[in-house]
Amino acid sequence: MGRRGVNASPSRARARTKLVPVGLPVAAGVERVGILGGTFDPPHIGHLWLATLAADELGLSRVLLIPAAHPPHKRGRSISHAADRVLMTRLAIANDPRLDVSLVELEREGPSYTVDTLVELRRRHPDVELVLVMAADSLAQVDSWREPDRLLELAPWAVGPRGGTPLPPRADLARRFGKAAARIHLLGGPALDISATEIRRRVATGRAIRYLVPRAVEDLIFERRLYQP
Repeated sequence: MGRRGVNASPSRARARTKLVPVGLPVAAGVERVGILGGTFDPPHIGHLWLATLAADELGLSRVLLIPAAHPPHKRGRSISHAADRVLMTRLAIANDPRLDVSLVELEREGPSYTVDTLVELRRRHPDVELVLVMAADSLAQVDSWREPDRLLELAPWAVGPRGGTPLPPRADLARRFGKAAARIHLLGGPALDISATEIRRRVATGRAIRYLVPRAVEDLIFERRLYQP
């Protein structure tokens, strides 16, 4: 599959980095692509670190960051315009050849259910193995997602550490998911306790966000007066 085939940013063509996959078996010659969804309001260092951990540990050729159109878990909270969130996400990953942006959730109507996204991407690209990337706090809430068991059937999961939410013991995963728990890979590495909520709060109160987001994202936030009262 060519790299423009998964709704990737068309201006960022480049050669893929060849890595040796570890942790989750994959058929020889099959491209493995990570999927990291979120509101990205704004995208921050924690998102980029999680994507990098997954790419390094699982030999992902790239990780697609997928801004949600209508996140089901955030109904009732206003979110920034999709164009601003997409632009911030593109700016955040501009210097990383293994990260890209997909607009698959913004291209369809209705709530942005991850299971629907995986079904659509698998339909479009049956020759690619997708890996769903999430942080430990998302895993802790996964039973509130739509069809979590089917989600695990559709793609293996890569779960990274998150400050304040420890990775679960393997025994707990086995009790919940049975044999399918073998498809959940727990990523090692430092846990960054950074949240978009705190970043928005800091901007609204005139406090610094330097080093919590990439510099280009910080510049855009203040240029467009995002999150300011």
